[in-house]
Amino acid sequence: MQTLTEDEISSLESQVEAHKFHKQLQRWLTQNTQNPRVCPLSQGQWLSEATNFYQRALLANALTSALRLQQRLPHFQLSRTFLAQALQEDSCHYLFYSLILINSYPITISIFPVFLFSLLHATSYTKKVLDTMGPDSMVFLRNFLNKLTANQQNILMFIACNEIFLMPATVFMLLSGQGSLLQPFIYYRFLTLRYTSRRNPYCRTLFTELRLALEHLIMKQSCPAFLRRMCQSSIAFVSRLAPTAA
Repeated sequence: MQTLTEDEISSLESQVEAHKFHKQLQRWLTQNTQNPRVCPLSQGQWLSEATNFYQRALLANALTSALRLQQRLPHFQLSRTFLAQALQEDSCHYLFYSLILINSYPITISIFPVFLFSLLHATSYTKKVLDTMGPDSMVFLRNFLNKLTANQQNILMFIACNEIFLMPATVFMLLSGQGSLLQPFIYYRFLTLRYTSRRNPYCRTLFTELRLALEHLIMKQSCPAFLRRMCQSSIAFVSRLAPTAA
């Protein structure tokens, strides 16, 4: 078993102390989002518990996003310039994301981006801690984190896929009586922010790939004419809704 030297322990303590507030926030979020009951639940109780944990997860994501936004833009100003800068930040996007969905009927796929972004952030922070402890510390954990980092692009593409398909999900919920009238329009605004994001182009990239894949399929001879026309009309409609990329 590997033992840490006094210098490595001191460096680790300094790293943890520098992120003391983050640690306290993480402890509070853990206590309020990961406290499942062990006793058997009826169907109604299970749905109530699931809704409760769904809202807690989104609340935790909203608080984390607000903290990261404050770190990116520490000097708040009540001006159009500051608002424009905030709307360019991914943390601001996911603050809106949580606020949009927190009071809605639970949608399973809406939790995937929250979980995966948390996993990526935890991976980044853990690697910093391991680097502080030394290059040869916890090799197995370091290898696991390196594999996650190597698949980061695939994870971000999967997150973008969830962001896109949540749009028709909100419309379906509205038609089924489980959503609000404003939610699809507000979520569309969130999706336009993700589409024009400068730091995270995966939503825009995936929209393009989906359009090209669909156009390739409907151009085949075996595709019925009415289905081809319907898909072409849908592509044209979505293209008109797409904002100008930054």
